[in-house]
Amino acid sequence: MQYPLSSAQTRRYTQDGILQPLPALDAHETAALRAQYETHASILTGRSGRKAYLLHTWLNALVRHPRILDAVESVLGPNLFCWGGQFFAKPVGDKAYVSWHQDATYWGLSSNDVVTAWVALTPSTVVSGCMQVVPGTHHVQVPHEDKFDEANMLTRGQEIAVRVDSAQVVNVELQPGQMSLHHVLLFHGSESNRADHARVGYAIRYIPTHLRQLAPVRDSALLVRGHDDHGHFDHEQDPQIGREAAARACHADATERQLRIVYAGAQSRGLLNPNR
Repeated sequence: MQYPLSSAQTRRYTQDGILQPLPALDAHETAALRAQYETHASILTGRSGRKAYLLHTWLNALVRHPRILDAVESVLGPNLFCWGGQFFAKPVGDKAYVSWHQDATYWGLSSNDVVTAWVALTPSTVVSGCMQVVPGTHHVQVPHEDKFDEANMLTRGQEIAVRVDSAQVVNVELQPGQMSLHHVLLFHGSESNRADHARVGYAIRYIPTHLRQLAPVRDSALLVRGHDDHGHFDHEQDPQIGREAAARACHADATERQLRIVYAGAQSRGLLNPNR
C-alpha cells in the first residue's frame, strides 16, 4: 500500500466511526471527474445512477483509485469488493436532504464491516448541505421508519426512530478531491443546499470479500482489490469500450438484485418508488 492510514487514524476510525478529511484525488483528477459528471449528470440519477461504475470507465477508475483503496484496506483488509456507489448531488436551491439514518438498515449484509468512502467533487460545507454525523453511534443498530418523503435522497426515505442529540453533531466539511470514511452504522444525514454552488459527492460502498448477503437474493459485487476465496457474491464485470451492450446487461442485472434487497418488505406495503 502506498497510502495507508496511520495507526492513530485507524484507532480514531474505530472509536468514532468516521475519519475526515482525507486526501483522495489531486486537482487534475478532481477537475476531470467533475467534467465527466457534468457531461453525464442527466443519466446518473435513479436506477441508472446506482452502480454506474459498471457502465462508465471513468467511474470504474474512481472506485479502483489506489489512494481510496489503500485507506479502505487499512480498515477492512486486503480483499475488497465494491458493493455499491452513487452520486449525491444537490443543485443550487435544491430542497433535497438526507434524513438521519444508518446505512446498514436495509442492506442485508452479514457483518457491519462495511465502509463508505464519500468523495467530494465540489465544496461540501455547512451552507451547501454537507454530511453531518454523530461520532460513536456506530456500535448498535437502532430502529428506523420508512417515510418516503420526495425530497429525501434515500432509497426508502428511512429515518432513525430515536432522538439525535444536536450537541453531538459534527459537520463533515470537505473540499473538492477530499473524502471521508464512515462506518455502515454511523448516524448521519445532511440538510438542503443553501449555497450559490452545487454540492456534489460520490459515495462508494466497500465490503471485505468474506461477507455474505442474508437476503434471499443472490447478490453481486465488483472485486476491486485482492482475491475472493469465499464465493458469496457473483462477480460483476468492468465496463469495456466496444462492449457497451454487455456492460448495460451487467448493470441492469446488478441493480435489479440490489433494489430487490433494499426494498425488501416495502413493495408488499405499496411503498416502492421505482425511480429511486
